[in-house]
Amino acid sequence: MEFLLVQALSGLASAASLFLVASGLSIIFGVTRIVNFAHGAFYMLGAYVAYTLTTRFAGPLGFWGAIVAAAIIVAILGALMEMVLLRRIYQAPELFQLLATFGVTLMVQDLVVVIWGPEDLLGPRAPGFTGAISLFGRMVPTYDLFMMTLGPVVLGILWLLFHKTRWGVLVRAATQDREMVAALGVNQKWLFTGVFALGVFLAALGGALQIPRTTVTHAMDLSIIVEVFVVVVIGGLGSVFGAFVAAIIVAELNAFGILILPQISLITVFLVMAVVLVVRPWGLFGKPESAPRAAAGLTIRPWRPFTQMERAGVALVVVAVAALPFFLGNYALTVGAEILIYVLFAASLHFMMTVGGLASFGHAAYFGLGAYGAAFLVKYMGAPMEAALIVGPLLGLAGAVVFGWFCVRLSGVYFAMLTLAFAQIAWSIAFQWVDVTGGDNGLLGIWPASWASRPAGFFWLALGIAVVGVAVLRMLVFSPFGYGLRAVRDSALRSEAIGLNRQRMQWAAFIVAGTFAGLAGALFAFLKGSVFPDYMAIPTSVDGLVMVLLGGVETVSGAVVGAVLYKALAIWLMSQTDLSKLVLGGVIVVIVLAFPKGVVGFIEDLRHRWPRKGNGAGAPVGATKAEAA
Repeated sequence: MEFLLVQALSGLASAASLFLVASGLSIIFGVTRIVNFAHGAFYMLGAYVAYTLTTRFAGPLGFWGAIVAAAIIVAILGALMEMVLLRRIYQAPELFQLLATFGVTLMVQDLVVVIWGPEDLLGPRAPGFTGAISLFGRMVPTYDLFMMTLGPVVLGILWLLFHKTRWGVLVRAATQDREMVAALGVNQKWLFTGVFALGVFLAALGGALQIPRTTVTHAMDLSIIVEVFVVVVIGGLGSVFGAFVAAIIVAELNAFGILILPQISLITVFLVMAVVLVVRPWGLFGKPESAPRAAAGLTIRPWRPFTQMERAGVALVVVAVAALPFFLGNYALTVGAEILIYVLFAASLHFMMTVGGLASFGHAAYFGLGAYGAAFLVKYMGAPMEAALIVGPLLGLAGAVVFGWFCVRLSGVYFAMLTLAFAQIAWSIAFQWVDVTGGDNGLLGIWPASWASRPAGFFWLALGIAVVGVAVLRMLVFSPFGYGLRAVRDSALRSEAIGLNRQRMQWAAFIVAGTFAGLAGALFAFLKGSVFPDYMAIPTSVDGLVMVLLGGVETVSGAVVGAVLYKALAIWLMSQTDLSKLVLGGVIVVIVLAFPKGVVGFIEDLRHRWPRKGNGAGAPVGATKAEAA
């Protein structure tokens, strides 16, 4: 019993740091509606800057002053990022802001390695809290007791700030209705900057306070951001008190999960998150979202099918790509096959986001399930590649059927977070079910058939599947199902009035997207000859989002261009420089600023400055809103 009590105290200490970071993210989202993927990067920067300062300034005053100074320095950097980058794209589609912060995250990951080196760093102990005291017959570090006290203190300070100051009242008002606050004459730019700086300060403070408890590493950002998203969603987006309660829940689940249910310890927090979102979509202490901005965010042209000339041009491009094996070496063909696989993966996500209006943060789940489905058939049933490519993706379809049934009951960021929860559940099962999936060691020996074992043969296989898959998805866009899906996306109320069921149609779109993602995953398993849990991890989902957004979320085929650009650039940079993330992140930020509609959207803007001849000109019958071609 005493051990359990001490374990609970350890969980409360972790909850304090988690609350600091999560409260900052919750405040930022509540006012600016930015899902700040760079929040974990600021947490990591807080730890690194605090390490540098605390090792140079000795004594209690030097240590604690360095902790606060580190948080202030990082908060200033965060405010500069908001003014230079985010302020320029507030009117862009909201997911582009996620893309911009993802680019910043990539840059920070390489910058900390350049400045502080790749080795883990061990900071000094906290003066005055270096020992331990005996509680219930067991020793408890005094620093843990300090952290347990700090959490409620910070919560009280934030409550006073938001309820007893004019600035805090404006922030709470902006959380409820930003447009009304602007109509009252409040300068939203500086309000947003102040809120962003406060949120970053809390994240950096949480990171700085970790240096006496753990080592400082360049992987801290991704390790914290997932838990922070879980905390914010469970507590309720925009609710500081909700973040406090949820941080305790998540920290205690982590503390006891490894003891009570070690086989599913990684799943428990995501199961709780999924249950909360299904039962109470806006979190424990959150409030239902007000009417969101239109999914497209921009008013432009309606979609239309290709003209005969454009179809001929696409056919010529496919023929040219098919001829590449006669001119390229084996390595280039292997890279090309990987790019083609990601074209199909991005196209499947693009269909769900663009036509269905469903922005998924966990699309990698179906990519990974398709890969495992193919691998299971080969490893445990001895099936040939051809059969595995047909049957394997059905596991991705099954996952989409089950997960999608719950997800389509939500909308907006809550839908996105539920997809993330289900993806993490799938990843956790693959990681911990070692007897079946191989765990972190993966499943090896998933090789293609002899006729596709050469790089040229596999390249043609990947090209054929990618072309057919993208063509089918594009046909669905302009089918009656696609028009109906766009109708329920744009106005669920009007669509239901004419007999269209939103949930049923979006569920169907979810299943279609999951199936094609599973097909891409199955093909990827044979390309790599192995399957690992990382195939369905968050970075894979984020890669898919980046590809879609770079190409143009409001275009029909932008994902194809986005996938080719992003994947080719990422692979090339990795072969050319050790700072590939820094360069790639910078390129992403520049593209977001220069092409807020995506690369294909920008090209479409140029094309539509001149009249277009041929069939398909003008608005297609049944178009439901202004859309990009």
